[in-house]
Amino acid sequence: MKPFRSSRGGDIVARLEPAEASIVGLLLDQLEQLLAADADDVGDDPVLVRLIPDGHRGDPELAADYRKLTEASLRSGKAEDLATVRATLPDGGGEVRLDSDQAAAWLRSTNDLRLALGTRLDIGEDTEPPEEITGEEDQQLAVYYWLTALQGSLVDALVAGRAARS
Repeated sequence: MKPFRSSRGGDIVARLEPAEASIVGLLLDQLEQLLAADADDVGDDPVLVRLIPDGHRGDPELAADYRKLTEASLRSGKAEDLATVRATLPDGGGEVRLDSDQAAAWLRSTNDLRLALGTRLDIGEDTEPPEEITGEEDQQLAVYYWLTALQGSLVDALVAGRAARS
């Protein structure tokens, strides 16, 4: 991966290797499927609980009412962001060039992907990147930390772009 950077034209640019683009595509597929699933089928899924949290933890009735009012729009917004990422993700790797709206969608989506993966892996404050990849969980953990680096470079590029325009 060549990290995100702010270009002179104002776009945010990065380069993904073919395997990296494939991983992002696979993660997009998985999250899109979860978001599109019927709420009754996946309502207690810990990833959805994390991505679409209760609006009020102390009052289950109030939380249920809040969910009824907001869940559809939250799912829709997340799906739109994922579609933007998919549309700007180069098939087979290559340059990612984003305008400010697309960069914001990437930022929200990489956050959602990290939350989903982190929830599945039960990542906590003391979780460290694997020193050696010996199994599937180590691979997933490595992907989590790679996504963290990707998102971090995007944040840095957005900040640098704003500073350059000031």
